Amino acid sequence: MSVTTAAPVEAKTEPQKLSGLNLYSRFAFAGAVCCSVTHGGLTPVDVVKTRIQLDPVTYNRGLIGGFRQVIQNEGAGALLTGAGPTFAGYFLQGALKFGGYEFFKQQSINTIGYENARNNRIAVYCVSSAFAEFFADIALCPLEATRIRLVSEPTFASGLVSGFGRIARQEGLAGFYSGFGPILFKQVPYTMSKFVVYEKVAEFAYANFFDKEKTSDGMQTAINLGSGLIAGFAAAIVSQPADTMLSKINKTKGLPGEGTTSRLIKIAKELGFRGSFSGIGARLVMVGALTAGQFAIYGDLKKAMGAVGGVEIAK
Repeated sequence: MSVTTAAPVEAKTEPQKLSGLNLYSRFAFAGAVCCSVTHGGLTPVDVVKTRIQLDPVTYNRGLIGGFRQVIQNEGAGALLTGAGPTFAGYFLQGALKFGGYEFFKQQSINTIGYENARNNRIAVYCVSSAFAEFFADIALCPLEATRIRLVSEPTFASGLVSGFGRIARQEGLAGFYSGFGPILFKQVPYTMSKFVVYEKVAEFAYANFFDKEKTSDGMQTAINLGSGLIAGFAAAIVSQPADTMLSKINKTKGLPGEGTTSRLIKIAKELGFRGSFSGIGARLVMVGALTAGQFAIYGDLKKAMGAVGGVEIAK
């Protein structure tokens, strides 16, 4: 007589939670991909936006008219000017920005405790994003300077390597970081607005309309897109004046003996309030689209790599 035994029931196991370098490297990679893909894909819009900022007298027909002017005068290929520095610069910047944001959020929790971090989460979002962006800008600034020079002077160099090398030879380190002040004034408020608004809009959506535990992957991506779009509009408006000044200061090198601060003051006086918002229409389109895309790609990549959960302090 044979005796049969029931097959053992396998217990459901929770996915292993990642931590340390294993976790933050995934955040960094997801951030690098989402920023480089979105910024690189919107290079044509960025080219037109920069032309409007640098030469508003010539490029005075808005975004669509600017596209037509660039194509008519220089050919369609001109719309991809600076694509190399854009991909490279924002790959580095995205890794440090998104990875750093998650890292500094965790450090805030470790420092003041989870309950304090949750009760003061807007301050935590602001501080974490500001610190992350500062380090990200150190990596971005040389490549952004190269991109702007290529866009503003089409004959300056043939691409990333030659343009980077020419600035290094002719102007040295100062040539790469002459726009570091403006890029901080632009990117730090931009990133603070971007993350705070995104977090609050997503938090509102889940608190009032969706159950996060039961929401499908597709709907989570849609929420990330919508939250990112609103965050992008807010960030574009906040950072527009500094973005215009960054384009201006990187267009040409300063006069002998002229410091960055004096150049910034002179540019601000020349621009005025209205001039500092040149190209805002193109930038709203660009920043809204890329920010929506970034958060959607970032969220999907994190899930694909098992970096789920992350550092969450919302109620």
